[in-house]
Amino acid sequence: MVSRETSAQKTAAAPGDSAGVRDGDWPRPAKTRIFTVANQKGGVGKTTTSVNLAAALSMHGQRVLVVDLDPQGNASTALAVEHRGDVPDMYKVLVENLPLAEVVKEVPDMPGLYCAPATIDLAGAEIELVSMVAREARLQRALAAYDAVTFDYILIDCPPSLGLLTVNALMAANELLIPIQCEYYALEGLGQLLRNVDLVRAHLNPTLDLSTILMTMYDGRTRLASQVAEEVRSHFGATVLSTLIPRSVRVSEAPSYGQSVMTYDPGSSGAMAYMDAAREIAYRAVTV
Repeated sequence: MVSRETSAQKTAAAPGDSAGVRDGDWPRPAKTRIFTVANQKGGVGKTTTSVNLAAALSMHGQRVLVVDLDPQGNASTALAVEHRGDVPDMYKVLVENLPLAEVVKEVPDMPGLYCAPATIDLAGAEIELVSMVAREARLQRALAAYDAVTFDYILIDCPPSLGLLTVNALMAANELLIPIQCEYYALEGLGQLLRNVDLVRAHLNPTLDLSTILMTMYDGRTRLASQVAEEVRSHFGATVLSTLIPRSVRVSEAPSYGQSVMTYDPGSSGAMAYMDAAREIAYRAVTV
C-alpha cells in the first residue's frame, strides 16, 4: 500500500504563486526548451519522468513533444501511441530520413501533448548509424526540419546506454535532465555520463546545459534516501530540483493502462510530486 505521507516533500513556491496551487496556465518559455532525459543506469525513472513531466506541462497550457528514443518504446506505451508493426517511428526518422512530421502523433485525450514513437526496429539503429555521415546529428537535423518552434518543450527519452542514440539526443538538446534514484548506487556511473556530456559539449554541442537533476524513488522512511538526496545536493547544488519523487505504486501501474500517472490517479503522491517538479521547471524558464 502506498503511503500518502511520502508526498510531504515540498517544492519552493513558484514566483508569484502560492505553494500547492496547481490551477491555471504556467508561463511559456521564450523559445523551445529541448530536454534530453538521460542516465545510462537503468531503472532510475527516465521514461516515467519524461512522460509525467510532459503530461503535467501540457495540462498547464504548454505544447509538449515526447521523442521516444528507447527501443523498448515504454514512453510510447505510457502515452497510448501505437508503436508496433509498421508504424512510422524514430528508426525511420534517424536511419531512413523520414520527416519527423510523418511520425509525430497527438496523445489521445491530452490536448497539446504529442509523441514521436519508437518501435523495436530502433534497436538496430545503433549499428546502422555507425557508417552514416554526421551520424551524431541525425536527430538534430530532423528536429530542425520539423516545425519544432510550435512546441514549448521537447523531452527526449533515452535508452539506458551511452551509445549513438543517446549521443544524438545530447546533440539535439539545449538542456540535460538527469533522474537519479535515491539509493546506494545513485552516483555510480554518473561520472561517466558527465564525462560524455563534456565531450559532447567540447566537440558537438557547446550549448548543452546540465540544467536539471531530479531525485526519484524517494522513500522518506529510510535514512539512506535522505543521505543520498543530501549528497546529490552537495555535489550539484541548485541544479537539483526541490521536489523529490516518492516511490509510488500508482506511478508504476499507470503505463499498463496507457496513461501517465497525471491522469491515472491525479491525487496520488507520485502525480502530485511530478506536478510540482514540472512547475519548478516551468518557472525556472522565467528566472534563468
